[in-house]
Amino acid sequence: MSAAGLGHLLRERATVAGDRPLLRFEGVTTTVAEVEERTNRLANVLRARGVGRGDRVAVMLPNGAGFPVAWLAVGKLGAVAVPLNVGYRSDDLAHVIGDSGAVLALAGTAEAALALLGTPVGQVGLLDPADAGPARRTVPGAFDAGAESAAASPSFELPPVGPDDLVNLQYTSGTTGFPKGCMLTHGYWLRLAELAAGLVRVGPGDVDLTTQPFSYMDPQWNTVLCLMAGIPLVILPRFSASTFWRSVREEGVTFFYLLGTMPVYLLRQPEDPRDRDHRVRLVLCSGIVAELHAAFERRWGAPWREAYGMTETGVDLAVPIDDDTCVGSGAIGVPVPGKHVELVDGEIVVSGSPMMLGYWNNPEATAERIRDGRLYTGDLGHRDERGHLHLVGRRKDMIRRGGENIAAAEVEAALTRHPAVRAAAVVAVPDELRGEEVKAFVQVGAAVPPEELIAFVRERLAGFKVPRFVEYVEEFPMTPSERIAKYLLPTGRDNEYDARQEAV
Repeated sequence: MSAAGLGHLLRERATVAGDRPLLRFEGVTTTVAEVEERTNRLANVLRARGVGRGDRVAVMLPNGAGFPVAWLAVGKLGAVAVPLNVGYRSDDLAHVIGDSGAVLALAGTAEAALALLGTPVGQVGLLDPADAGPARRTVPGAFDAGAESAAASPSFELPPVGPDDLVNLQYTSGTTGFPKGCMLTHGYWLRLAELAAGLVRVGPGDVDLTTQPFSYMDPQWNTVLCLMAGIPLVILPRFSASTFWRSVREEGVTFFYLLGTMPVYLLRQPEDPRDRDHRVRLVLCSGIVAELHAAFERRWGAPWREAYGMTETGVDLAVPIDDDTCVGSGAIGVPVPGKHVELVDGEIVVSGSPMMLGYWNNPEATAERIRDGRLYTGDLGHRDERGHLHLVGRRKDMIRRGGENIAAAEVEAALTRHPAVRAAAVVAVPDELRGEEVKAFVQVGAAVPPEELIAFVRERLAGFKVPRFVEYVEEFPMTPSERIAKYLLPTGRDNEYDARQEAV
């Protein structure tokens, strides 16, 4: 890892291998040199609009070449990117924009621009999400960042940005409360990509693929990995179980990363004679269903290997490619190089690099999570006789719905804004497909149908945070400190409203 920062890495690669493809999206290939030039132009636009070192820039673009271009341009300035989920609504945006102090936002759609204009952010620019060119639509009050980029200088002098400089406020749901901004440095991404490349044993003929939203960390480290290795990254607009393997075959993909419910959705697709007609040599995954592990490998004829990590720490554990004895065991691996993983009272505790600097604007949460240089994950585990870690459960007041992390307190806050709601408690309930679902216990002062409460939350939070189940209670059990005792809430399911059942 010789580059000082992401901008330096891009410039080095553009100098020696500028003609190599870096990004592929919907049939369009963007080379390293083209990304270098586009990031230079956009960095000049942002600087002309007053963005400087340390300033926060929110990025709300759907998948495409536009997001990595915007992210790398912000990094070149020494500024800090704040990735925003395109599903965010008023409450989500108000919290993240307000907490981060973003001075400018880049939007990929007119709808996103309008939503951002309703926040305290100072300026909103529109970019074409596919190629970071001129915007396809205009929005009063927003500037056309793509058009200004096209007219800007293609040259940009890199400031002295180093590996310890901040480049992301990556918001993630923590143990309690609203999403917190993980402070991630240039060195964090460079080291994470270096480790991932080693786990994959990446070679010059490889082709990577990402299907997760770019507002999450995985497409970002995939971008840096591909830049380092000189290989292309295929970007899908979204995950689609019915078309995923067709895209893998057509693009000649050799490895990718899946998490949450994605593998199960794929396995439930009808079998195809072409299931093994592909170049894939490795699938990295997290949270795979142990009982289905062997079925994945049999069907597609490639090894599926677990990796464990989180936004705060990047990657911590992984199962080696050659270790087929872990198939079906539920093992999540052994520590990756440079990481030390131990169990403290059953909790997985991590130290080493990469690791976040802490939570933005939240020293109390940082001190609770990082102690003596060790990060307490909140995950419970055990070690088997071979030294592999196994995940047992979580101490977090958080719901893991498919591949999404949801802070219960955030959903509770949205519910309690309804005028009829006196109090709310949100918990995880088991679900065969998604692992966990969102259930809301609600105490009301006036009659209100559950459909209205669900619609109320949907207007304010991303769709994946909206409760599926609602149950009314007369009174909540309370702790001595007057907090709702969630562990005393009823566990029966007879009195709950199921939004999905009602929709059938």
